Amino acid sequence: MLNSIYSRLKSGTDIRGVATEGVPGEEVNLTLDVCKDITAAFVVWLSGKVAKPAEELCVSVGRDSRISGPAIADVVSKTLSKYGVKVLDCGLASTPSMFMTTVDLACDGAVQITASHHPFNRNGLKFFVREGGLEGSDITDILNLTQEGKTAECSDKGSITPTDYMTMYCKRLRDKIKEEVNADEYDRPLKGFKIVVDAGNGAGGFYADKVLAPLGADTNGSRYLDPDGMFPNHVPNPENKDAMRSICEAVLESNADMGVIFDTDVDRGGAVDKSGNEINRNRLVACAAAIALEGNVGGTIVTDSITSDGLKEFIEKTLGGKHHRFKRGYKNVINEAIRLNNEGINCPLAIETSGHAAMRENYFLDDGAYLCTKLIIKMAKLKKEGKTLEDYLSQLKEAKEEKEVRYKITESDFRTYGESVIDKLNEYALTKEGWTLADDSREGVRVSLDKDHGNGWFLLRLSVHDPIMPLNIESNDDGGAEMILKQVSEFISTCEGLAL
Repeated sequence: MLNSIYSRLKSGTDIRGVATEGVPGEEVNLTLDVCKDITAAFVVWLSGKVAKPAEELCVSVGRDSRISGPAIADVVSKTLSKYGVKVLDCGLASTPSMFMTTVDLACDGAVQITASHHPFNRNGLKFFVREGGLEGSDITDILNLTQEGKTAECSDKGSITPTDYMTMYCKRLRDKIKEEVNADEYDRPLKGFKIVVDAGNGAGGFYADKVLAPLGADTNGSRYLDPDGMFPNHVPNPENKDAMRSICEAVLESNADMGVIFDTDVDRGGAVDKSGNEINRNRLVACAAAIALEGNVGGTIVTDSITSDGLKEFIEKTLGGKHHRFKRGYKNVINEAIRLNNEGINCPLAIETSGHAAMRENYFLDDGAYLCTKLIIKMAKLKKEGKTLEDYLSQLKEAKEEKEVRYKITESDFRTYGESVIDKLNEYALTKEGWTLADDSREGVRVSLDKDHGNGWFLLRLSVHDPIMPLNIESNDDGGAEMILKQVSEFISTCEGLAL
């Protein structure tokens, strides 16, 4: 059993904590000593995982732009080396690129120093092996080893080698665009296109300068490409309204053909079409699904649970695919897609509405740069046909209103209580006129409501990690979301352990 120190650092499939001062009331708990101890335990864990002594291991280390990143990366690298590990110091890098070092550089493992879209004072450790990112159970095992003080034997055979892997990673993306666009001017397939990038001062600025510009794209008008771990302009997060407003403005002001935006460590992406319309959330899933189903007729698209009814209709009726709604949490979605493929079901894409998108053709790696690369390829191909991305999504039905309400669980055993609320709501829904339980819900309770009761749907679920029950609502009518919320609130009022 993890003690309170280490249990607070476990965040699903990552380790995250407060790494630097600067936010009142948030005490530093991811200290350099803690990072050192966790890294030492990771050496033990990885050695057992790949059946190699520490002295034969090769591990890459990278970081995003956070202010605490250089110091933590230095401690992680030196700790790995202390136990004989060959360390490839990749410096500023995207999270997906660190996984790719296990493919291109034959690393046994990789460590990325990142806390994704979280504030400047936070940081974390994300681990990869050749099979992909670690599971939550693996993180628990590493933290247990840390708590027990387990380490390998010290060795003088370790080394730290500065390694510019991002150049190789960028070339991989450029080659992908060249190959799939197959332009007359093969090496400059984006000549004539204006594409702007908003990196939010995270690690994604490379995409404008090292991927798009060398292929002929005009990237003037791009924003916040320089890494700055204080994130002075906006949170690097495609789900953040200020961030999306920024890239929409950049597209319109620059008269660009397209804009792309990344989160801090580039494992998520979003886009904007030439009219300034967001290609995000359901629109992003729809576009990615259309691309993934090319050559995979009738294939299955795995999404998280809060995708819209219009998206399901688009995937199944317009694209001819199958929509498999699953649980929230990008790792859950990816693992489900892998499971389906292992069972012989053709599943080329796992995608969450947050912007995590993992394609089978790319190791089921959630890579925002790869996703945006595929969108840009499609844009270039459509232009040859006299079409745009807007045409591509024209048959996607979108709700008029959407709303999210979050209820805090006040009971100490929040998971058991949340599950009891879900059971209770399932029974309650069966008694309500105009309510129909979804037949494809794999998380929480999803209900469709007829025209007289809000003309839409809601989903009440239990948060993956926190004592929270989010309620998501969509309606096809003006005022419908509020009508649906009022009906659900009648049920919530009977649940004494829930509070707004």
